[in-house]
Amino acid sequence: MKRIQYHRYGGPEEMRLETYELPALGKDEVLVRVKAASINPFDWKVRQGAMKMFVRGKFPRGMGTDFAGVVEAVGASISRFRIGDEVLGTGPLAGGAFGEQLVTKEKLVIKKPEALSFEQAAALPAVAVTAWRALVLKGHLKAGQAVFVNGALGGVGQAAVYIAKAMGASVAGRVGPSALEEAKTIGINPTLDYTKPIPSSLNGRFDIVFDTNGSLSIAEGNALAKPKGVVVDTNPTGAKFMKSLFSSRRQFVFGSPDIGILQKIVELASSGKLPLTIGRTAPLAEAIALISDLEAGRRAKGKAVVVMS
Repeated sequence: MKRIQYHRYGGPEEMRLETYELPALGKDEVLVRVKAASINPFDWKVRQGAMKMFVRGKFPRGMGTDFAGVVEAVGASISRFRIGDEVLGTGPLAGGAFGEQLVTKEKLVIKKPEALSFEQAAALPAVAVTAWRALVLKGHLKAGQAVFVNGALGGVGQAAVYIAKAMGASVAGRVGPSALEEAKTIGINPTLDYTKPIPSSLNGRFDIVFDTNGSLSIAEGNALAKPKGVVVDTNPTGAKFMKSLFSSRRQFVFGSPDIGILQKIVELASSGKLPLTIGRTAPLAEAIALISDLEAGRRAKGKAVVVMS
């Protein structure tokens, strides 16, 4: 099989599309023929070495975590899946989703509903689980509340908007100047341009302020939140982390896998309430160029997905 892998930590120049032999299947693992895999910043951060204390195993290491595909083999202790089942989920921390096949743990996989394409399913795990953790677990979101999403048209931002609206909340958000009209069409009101100051008229109006890209200052986040509101951040800078130690109003969220949450997300997506935009796609043979482009900061609206032939 072929996959995108790297032989040492480093920049995008370390990525190679190479032939690779998968390890033997463990009793609690599944072998999946990958149909689509979504690209997340986490993928290149692992390759850069940011997670080296947590990633084990020898080089070469595969890239990619979120995938959708078809089960080709199951371990001896597995009863939840059969050969031919369509599934989605997350690969091992060491990666491997940007390949024709991957082996991952049963506990990281759920069945894919027919209502979702492989591309739509692959786009969900990291971004939607992160958004759910931020709004529901950290923010304790309830119907009738007001949510502010900073970076509302990125992958996590879009997921947060749709989850909040599905749960009966109103959503305001901040996006780039070229995305203002698109943001309005998905129900973000008011929609703010991130190149301009945040109007003071919005201060103290939001039960949850979710900063999906870490660009809100401490003062901006605190100002937007109600006195008993929560500011949830994905970027734990030193100053923000110190603030969180002394204030329950500030929370951080990480997109660690959880198939219980993922199942709820898939149900929302299947009903049409979580229609994440697929911004850019590429076949496996052209995926290194797409990953490099995204890593360089040339981001797409919505999710970027690698599509296998």
